[in-house]
Amino acid sequence: MSQSLRDLHLVVLMGGPGSENAVSLRSGAAVADAFRRGGYRVTELEVKGADFELPADTGLCVNMIHGTFGEDGQLQAVLDARGIAYTGEGAEASRIAFDKLASKTLFQKAGVPTPLWEVLPPGGRPTLPLPLVIKAPREGSSVGVHLVREAAGLEPALADCAALDREILVEELVEGRELTVGIVGDRALAVVEIRPHEGFYDYAHKYTKGASEYFCPAPLDEETTRHVQETALAAHRALGLEVYSRVDVLLRADGSPSVLEANTIPGMTETSLLPKAAAAAGMDFLTLCEEIARLSLERRNVN
Repeated sequence: MSQSLRDLHLVVLMGGPGSENAVSLRSGAAVADAFRRGGYRVTELEVKGADFELPADTGLCVNMIHGTFGEDGQLQAVLDARGIAYTGEGAEASRIAFDKLASKTLFQKAGVPTPLWEVLPPGGRPTLPLPLVIKAPREGSSVGVHLVREAAGLEPALADCAALDREILVEELVEGRELTVGIVGDRALAVVEIRPHEGFYDYAHKYTKGASEYFCPAPLDEETTRHVQETALAAHRALGLEVYSRVDVLLRADGSPSVLEANTIPGMTETSLLPKAAAAAGMDFLTLCEEIARLSLERRNVN
């Protein structure tokens, strides 16, 4: 790792005002611990809003704030205005990737396969047939996501999403295997398959130890693995991402992948999937953190 990164005071930003505060604190603590054990100078800072104060000698903010404020471009804009370097994508790319509607539009434009979808304005009703997935388009980590198979479940799902966002994203329900692909730089890591013990991979399954089984690498043939990785990388590029992401993919029964979304601040906890994929590629946790920091500094210097 370059001496320049080792010379920097790393400030790990964690917490945040959004619904993923508790998980962010866990991710931040894990990353801070890894850097500290690696001999870096690290400060952990819990952020509650835009008025946070940084140490005067902050060299790089390590952004571990998932979801609202940390992942949607707001924090990035604050740090840009202060002239402070940070990990991950810039403000605009973060905003686009976090917005499922903007993402779907770019996927469609780039020819990235994604489930059929429509946008509902306030009070709107779906025209796509059941079963459906109803989503609040600007929430992270499966917050505000409902699988609706019966007509009776439609109104509660719409009401919940309407309370979270002014628009609602409606998608066809793709029945298939749940996969995710970590992207670091321009490299797709091992495909991970997620098998929740019941239901689908919602917020509780993501962050409850033992609620899901993970297979890394996913038990897929070589050709399918390569196709899924290439599709995930195409989604990453379509959104203009440069540093890292974790792309969620459904594998249809016919073997074709369908991209759901890209997460630009994916979890870094003990149950998180990006570290699992990195480990399968021979990259330990500290090396993953260092690579994200290095790529982030490169992005800043180039842009």
